[in-house]
Amino acid sequence: MGSAFPDVIPAVSALVARVQDAAALNALDTLWILIAAILVFFMQAGFSVLEAGLVRTKNAGNVLMKNLLDFAFAALGYFIFGYAIMYGTQGLLFGTEGWFLAGAESPVEGVPVEAFWLFQAVFAGAAATIVAGAVAERMKFTSYLAYSFILSAFIYPIVGHWVWGGGWLADIGFHDFAGSTVVHAVGGVSGLVGAWVLGPRYGKFNADGSPNAIGGHSLPLASLGVFILWFGWYGFNAGSTLGMGEPDVVARVAINTTLAPSIATVTAMVTSWIRYGKPDLMLALNGALAGLVAITAPCAAVGPGAALFIGAIAGVLCIYGIAWIDALRVDDPVGAVAVHGLCGVFGTLAVGLWGREAYGASADGLFMGGGFGALGVQMLGVVAALGFTAVAMWIVFKAIDSVLGLRVSHETELRGLDIDEHGIESYAGFQIFTTE
Repeated sequence: MGSAFPDVIPAVSALVARVQDAAALNALDTLWILIAAILVFFMQAGFSVLEAGLVRTKNAGNVLMKNLLDFAFAALGYFIFGYAIMYGTQGLLFGTEGWFLAGAESPVEGVPVEAFWLFQAVFAGAAATIVAGAVAERMKFTSYLAYSFILSAFIYPIVGHWVWGGGWLADIGFHDFAGSTVVHAVGGVSGLVGAWVLGPRYGKFNADGSPNAIGGHSLPLASLGVFILWFGWYGFNAGSTLGMGEPDVVARVAINTTLAPSIATVTAMVTSWIRYGKPDLMLALNGALAGLVAITAPCAAVGPGAALFIGAIAGVLCIYGIAWIDALRVDDPVGAVAVHGLCGVFGTLAVGLWGREAYGASADGLFMGGGFGALGVQMLGVVAALGFTAVAMWIVFKAIDSVLGLRVSHETELRGLDIDEHGIESYAGFQIFTTE
């Protein structure tokens, strides 16, 4: 009998340790973060069908393939390098610990690092996939994969560390609750640089610089994509509370994530109606996305009234933004630069206009009686984050171009990337192309 006690004592100690570990974890917060991560992952499907609908049939499969591999490469890159750079230490510029998640910790008390990693990894995938639309119909598949890995593993995590990982922008009070700049504007600026380096599609611009409309092949697919994205955005914004400890904040984020895109859809539709003579479906859909992007940074720091102002302005801004990008002779087939880049910047600056310290902003915004201090911090953060992104991505795209080449041949562009890059037809028996 006595010999059995030495075996029982370690077993009891191990059981007590497991109970203590379980007690240290917050099941509700962990569940909320996992549900939100799954919602944000589903946004990848939204981006896929939106972008596929906005390109021609001969390129639909290529865009879908890029969106699929976007997340695969983002998850791997963020696991190997990205999380360590973003959350590894509290350094001013980047982290240096936790490669392959070895020894990595969650910054959210009571939430396992694996759950927190998943939530951050799907954000990295979202940033990368924004670029797919801006460079659609002319970028080599292998070159796109190289870009996607580099952005997810290095560029996005550095900006993320500055804002969310305890870096220098966090120290000065820069506020981007769910990623108008960190995710969307970084993706939008990367898309702008990529589209500029690539050059426009064949036939997009006339000799005098005037643009020609190159319509997508399926507005139903594009519409479905926007509805999926809006659905997933509740995980994107409300999930960024990182727990249910403050249900009033979660509720405020959710209502703002409803009101801003709703009014943005209306103002975008009205603007397109006045500007072009018809209420354009695609521009209204982009308006909805513009409202979602713009409210992402201030979603927790403003009230519903401010959310309406932010959404209303974003809806108009995206319509004119698309025209401004065309005027620069930059070919963006899906409007990603205007929606994610321009409206991401506006949404971040909106914190400095309508943000409320009582709601978690670092200071009251200009329109809330707080003066120009908060707006100045937001402006500095936007310039720093996007300036770094633009320079880094220009170097990345130029390096890839010199090694692999960025653009497909003229013949491949005319024939379609589905056939030449993948040997498939998205709509078998209905492929129509010309090589003349």
